[in-house]
Amino acid sequence: MPKRLRSFSALLATISFLISSCGNNNTVPLKIVSSLPLTGVASPQAESIANAMQLRMEQAGNQVCGGKYKIVYESWDDASATLGKWDPDVEVKNANNAVNDVSIIAYLGTFNSGAAELSMPILNQAGMIMISPANTYPGLTHKVEGVTEANEPYIYYPNGIRNFVRLVASDDLQGPVIVNFMTSQDIKSVYILNDNEVYGKGVADAVVLAAQKAGIMVVGQDGYDSKAANYLDLMEKISTSNNGSVPDAIFLGAIVQNNVGQLLNDKVSVLGDNQKVKIIGPDGIYTEGLIETAGAAAEGVFTTTPGLALADLGKTGQKFHSDYAKEFGETNEPYAIMGYETMNVALKAIENVCAAGGNPTDRKVVRDAVFAIKEFEGALGTWSFDANGDITIPYFLVGQVQNGKFVQFGTYTP
Repeated sequence: MPKRLRSFSALLATISFLISSCGNNNTVPLKIVSSLPLTGVASPQAESIANAMQLRMEQAGNQVCGGKYKIVYESWDDASATLGKWDPDVEVKNANNAVNDVSIIAYLGTFNSGAAELSMPILNQAGMIMISPANTYPGLTHKVEGVTEANEPYIYYPNGIRNFVRLVASDDLQGPVIVNFMTSQDIKSVYILNDNEVYGKGVADAVVLAAQKAGIMVVGQDGYDSKAANYLDLMEKISTSNNGSVPDAIFLGAIVQNNVGQLLNDKVSVLGDNQKVKIIGPDGIYTEGLIETAGAAAEGVFTTTPGLALADLGKTGQKFHSDYAKEFGETNEPYAIMGYETMNVALKAIENVCAAGGNPTDRKVVRDAVFAIKEFEGALGTWSFDANGDITIPYFLVGQVQNGKFVQFGTYTP
């Protein structure tokens, strides 16, 4: 659904909510918001997540606890036209606005791990749960030697109580999956690039560690300037990095907004098509936005993303895709189902609070109910949150751009 239509639907839901609240003095207002980059190249990913959240809320009839509470979902943008991607100032503003609105009980997001680093401490001090459909940087929840910083994850929880969970496996698991896939493709040498952001560098470091353990030669590592006019010199450097010849592959730890289209076009120009020197990337570039910005240079690119291939989903997951297609049209965005499950978790926690006789308007009670979720049967299958807030299913989908669209290879594990 186009952003304008989705926003209009959200407005109608809000108006309906306000009318019902005014007409029923017993109605207690509750609100859930998401913070995602709806402006820029990442918008196809983010919009699919927001649409899926809206779908789940509509399926609940915008109410919880047997109709005792009306509930509204608002989709917020954490990107700016100035940057064309997520904006630190906007994300901080969103987090503060959520904290200051007493009707908001849950914050769904973010998409970018760098954005999460900013909003997590703000929401933590207010005791508000933050449920992410996409953040994969390990340091948000746990330490990983050689990948995370010394003060992580504790710096994100100033009140000492965890308030962040995620529906995706983290990059310390994604790294070994990517390397296992490289091995299956007979890749023996790789050049590692990253976009100098928290997420991109984190996943690149995880791939380096896994590659070294697997015996794949890392012939070079670089962070690239996402604002550069071109990357011809960088590609010339890579062309002789493998003892004077080209490496078998380039791993690109990046989000698509960080000039990936230009980088891929320059790669093809200097090193040839993506069959000669394979390009492999993580979930940050597994989006239709990659094909839109890179054009023919995206052909043959391999990508991984947390989650399961469509063929491996259970009945609930299959039904989600069917329901989504009916309302918004079919989507190839793998994060759509993560958005659906994120809202699913928020509503489940509220229902559990009510079932236990608790108060779902209390942010801290809802936070604790989310962390208590175990053996949840959802769209992703049956899973739990561990003590760190990480999901217990380490599945990843591998896809490739073929004939101008993403094709799923299947589900892989570390």
